Amino acid sequence: MKNKFLTFILFSNLLTPSLFAQTDPLSRRIDSLVQAAHRIGVFNGNVMVISKGQTIYKAAVGFADGSRQYPLTMQKRFDIGSIAKEFNGVSIMLLAEKKKLSVTDPLRKYFPELPAWADSIHISHLLSYTSGLPSTAANTDQGVLNELLALKNLANAPGKAYIYSYANVYLQQRIVEKVSGLKYQVFVEKNILKPLDMKRTVMDLPLNDTTMAIAFNNKFINEKPRETTSGWPRLTAEDLYRFVSAVDSYKLVGKASVQQLSEHFGEGESSLGEAKFENGELVWHQHHGSNYNYEALVTHDLKNDRFVILTTSNQNFKVRQLTTAILSILDHKPYTVPKRSLYLELRDEMLADFDAGVAFYRTATEQKKDVYDLAFPIGDLVNTGKFLMRRNRIDDAIRVFTLGLLLDLQDKDYGIACQFIAEAYKQQGKNDMAVLYAQRAIRKDPDNKIARSILDQTGIAGKN
Repeated sequence: MKNKFLTFILFSNLLTPSLFAQTDPLSRRIDSLVQAAHRIGVFNGNVMVISKGQTIYKAAVGFADGSRQYPLTMQKRFDIGSIAKEFNGVSIMLLAEKKKLSVTDPLRKYFPELPAWADSIHISHLLSYTSGLPSTAANTDQGVLNELLALKNLANAPGKAYIYSYANVYLQQRIVEKVSGLKYQVFVEKNILKPLDMKRTVMDLPLNDTTMAIAFNNKFINEKPRETTSGWPRLTAEDLYRFVSAVDSYKLVGKASVQQLSEHFGEGESSLGEAKFENGELVWHQHHGSNYNYEALVTHDLKNDRFVILTTSNQNFKVRQLTTAILSILDHKPYTVPKRSLYLELRDEMLADFDAGVAFYRTATEQKKDVYDLAFPIGDLVNTGKFLMRRNRIDDAIRVFTLGLLLDLQDKDYGIACQFIAEAYKQQGKNDMAVLYAQRAIRKDPDNKIARSILDQTGIAGKN
């Protein structure tokens, strides 16, 4: 009990390490929100809020690593996951503006060794993730290249669908190297980091470096270093602000280039995440990234001239809700403190011990409604099932999806759960069961294209 009390004191003392006094009423409300989020365990990281060019809130909240012995500081660097793809996108457009390449260039021009599909993919397809290249499981540059060399067919024709595949990023980086004659990391340092005075950004800095905020899970276990691909910027919240500010104000590349980077297919993301133009002007830029328990969200509301930057080393998928709450505070509106993610804890519990995970789910949904976010329980169960499927725990995934069918569901959600059960059975080669659940999915949601494709693949389309 004594140790727990001392831990609580240390924990409480780390809730208010703001770098300047929060005297403004808005700043105090933001501080109250951030501290509450940290107290309940959904945020450990750095926050910056800038309104009309003035920093109204800046704070490092929580711990530098899972040991909980050292406070986090604003000088710590973070991995920013998918936000890093803005760096390769900007690099491509820097070269395009210098007429050293064109976004209409086919891959074949730069990769004569790739299979025939390289003739049909243009650089613009890489930027919008519509190349048709399937997702890659490789975790090294050479591994990605090996997969590409062995790939016989694209998942779809270029420009016809969005697939978030790291292969698009890998190829962009290699094109930058081939055209510039520089290593990708050196090109970024020379053309982005130095011009923007991003002194706290290091390319491919090891995740266990002493200047990094060390990522940890909700059991305070530090992430172990892993083999990864290259080209990742590790940076502070302040440097992330410098970079995105420069992109959005056309200081790195011109408006036409930013518009090119904002192009997306359907509901898919662009190279800038979500970037909206109105009447030819950028009005909104938001980008989320996550990687190995790191998570970041940058939000730039250009209409109201305000920025919110969140970087965390304890991923909880609550940075969007926190940002929404901060924007509500800036608008003098009520806000809600995010609750803990049921999905994040449920997936880990079920991965370790499925039956114990089911027991945890029942306890959380029946007795801890004040702790966990239960706004969309079928989403938590479906995502957990998908998580288990990716780890070849197919039987357990089916049980999770089936558990979801017991909820009071909208027809579309019921159809999605049935669709995933059908996909799982098909992966096991149990086509009869796959057909049964695909038919159930279509009865609830006739527009479920994936369920229909399962019936098409089994040769009984229309028999539903």
